[in-house]
Amino acid sequence: MGMTFAEKVLASYADEKETVPGQIVTVHPDHLLTHDNTAAIIQKIPDELKQYGIASSDLPVIVIDHVVPAASEKTALNHKNIREFVNKHDIKHFYDAGEGICHQVVMEKGLALPGKILLGSDSHTCSYGAVGAFSSGIDRTEAAALMLTGQTWLKVPQSIKIILENTLPTGVSAKDLILHIIGDISASGATYCSVEYHGSVDTLSVDDRFTIANMGVEMGSKNSVFFVDDITKRYFSSIGVKENAYSPVYADNGAKYDQKLNYDLSKVVPMIAKPHTVDNTTTAESVQDIDIQQCLIGTCTNGRLSDLEVAADIVNGKTVDANVRLLILPASRTILKDALNQGIIQTLVDAGAMILPPGCGPCLGAHQGVLSPGERCLSTANRNFKGRMGSKDAEIYLASPATVAASALTGHITDPREVMS
Repeated sequence: MGMTFAEKVLASYADEKETVPGQIVTVHPDHLLTHDNTAAIIQKIPDELKQYGIASSDLPVIVIDHVVPAASEKTALNHKNIREFVNKHDIKHFYDAGEGICHQVVMEKGLALPGKILLGSDSHTCSYGAVGAFSSGIDRTEAAALMLTGQTWLKVPQSIKIILENTLPTGVSAKDLILHIIGDISASGATYCSVEYHGSVDTLSVDDRFTIANMGVEMGSKNSVFFVDDITKRYFSSIGVKENAYSPVYADNGAKYDQKLNYDLSKVVPMIAKPHTVDNTTTAESVQDIDIQQCLIGTCTNGRLSDLEVAADIVNGKTVDANVRLLILPASRTILKDALNQGIIQTLVDAGAMILPPGCGPCLGAHQGVLSPGERCLSTANRNFKGRMGSKDAEIYLASPATVAASALTGHITDPREVMS
């Protein structure tokens, strides 16, 4: 019998001929991602670290990104403790404040490779499925044990096959597509499943795939994956990763799926996720009377160069509404530099935007861009839970970079096709 992507990867890592959904396997992941929460994780195991050390200095990938620069003495101390841990244990993959958001950094540094297993103490570790990796979030206790032993257990997930057809229309993006899918199947519609994307995936860039895979956890999936193709290979070549450095894994033709779902890309329109759940979706056109006070373009979901470029094209030569704060959050230093070199940042600043340092900050209400009671934010982030960006009496709406940029100009939620030339 054929196997799905997840079944094949986990069988390989567990040294089994095959695996089946529900089976428990022991694996040695290639990397363990942690970020600012590294401080809390290592505090769980001080005695064990002193006695045994870590399993491998190559296993951890540590990125300081959630509160950068430090916003309090407590945060600064946590960062200091992380740096001391990194130096003591000679961690090979450490990226200090300013390098970027952890998931973007892992991709840029070529640490997420096809067919590899990456686990992380962050739920959006599922992002690396964009390039054919098996990647998933785990909790801090699991991360602590993995750091010490180099191994952990996983349950083989059921798999869902999503078949995409045709192409997205002008003014509609991958963010609209994934909001459409989540709204259709619900926030729990793929719980502990491996979601595979098939069909017209060649119409989607690696940036598009990153956005979709990143939000896999918002429908409950254990991982989301796009299979390696020429687009993937060109991306790796662009960051200096040679084709002989990885071995892609593909689902077998006879693989068994728990569900098969079809989506016609040509019928997707600009979407909005309304408060306070990601699956509370509607079309941008249907909520255009809603005023907003803050717009955020960035985060690990939509902070890439292509996202900033779309936003700049929309606001070019125009001015952000006087009642709106437009925050721009590049996902990495590399993206910020490229956006500066290409004049994208200049265009955004000229329109009235504020540029924030690469990091997570406002996405989770940790730093910069916190909302006050009664305010509304239209964001390209991946979550809109009550209190996520500050006050529990504020509201967060999710949308694509194009929709957020268009709305920043009008002061209310706006279908971007209305302002695109």
